[in-house]
Amino acid sequence: MSKLALITGATSGIGWAFAERLAADGYDLVIVGRRQERLEQFAQSHPETKIRSVAADLSTPAGIDSVAQICATEPVSMLVNNAGVAHYMPLAELPADKATELVNVKVLAPTMLSRAAIPGMQDRGEGTIINVAGMISFGGPAPHSQMPRRAVYGGSLAYLVAMSQTLSAELEGTGITVQVVCPGVVATEFHERQGMDLSMIPRMSAADVVTASIRGLELGETVCAPGVENTRLLDAVFQADLAAFGAQSPELATRYRTS
Repeated sequence: MSKLALITGATSGIGWAFAERLAADGYDLVIVGRRQERLEQFAQSHPETKIRSVAADLSTPAGIDSVAQICATEPVSMLVNNAGVAHYMPLAELPADKATELVNVKVLAPTMLSRAAIPGMQDRGEGTIINVAGMISFGGPAPHSQMPRRAVYGGSLAYLVAMSQTLSAELEGTGITVQVVCPGVVATEFHERQGMDLSMIPRMSAADVVTASIRGLELGETVCAPGVENTRLLDAVFQADLAAFGAQSPELATRYRTS
């Protein structure tokens, strides 16, 4: 019996590459995106694969609910929460509707789709959840001179990292694997749709991101950083997080005490 993978944001870029790879690996697919014609194009180009196309806008409650219903009622073996929007701008300049769209797509949708899929995965004793974030999730401490401000975008990706790590621990022993993928700049339509020309910047291919993710699952990586060669850097970040967490005290820190 074929396994079923549901991929959001499957109309281009990393989502399309995931669909390509999982189809080649023998999965049946549910591909989700806003552009019906691109979904149909993918399905028509893969006649050997059982594919269901679902046009849904994950920036809306109705879109999230419709895809969550599939996650809750069908035997989804792998959920790839890939859908995304950029809206790179400082918070004070970010229109309210764009802020809502960004949070819905990158925070609310992955949360609700994962929540819907997990009970069935637990009943079956296996499953995989992959959340697509980015290395910007580690860029919060960067000064303005080093990185343009994009507080909501960066914050949403950091949420996916923290949520994935915590969810992985919650689901330990259930047979469910959770991974968050954090690529750097990738050669997709993502930036072009925001009016950004990155053609002169070295970029990883979407296929390489997917290769890293699948291999990262085999290696047992909860956080997969496709472009980071020295994984000790990531280990140092996470160990520092735990050290700070463990160093808290009910006593007020000396630096905050008035003389």
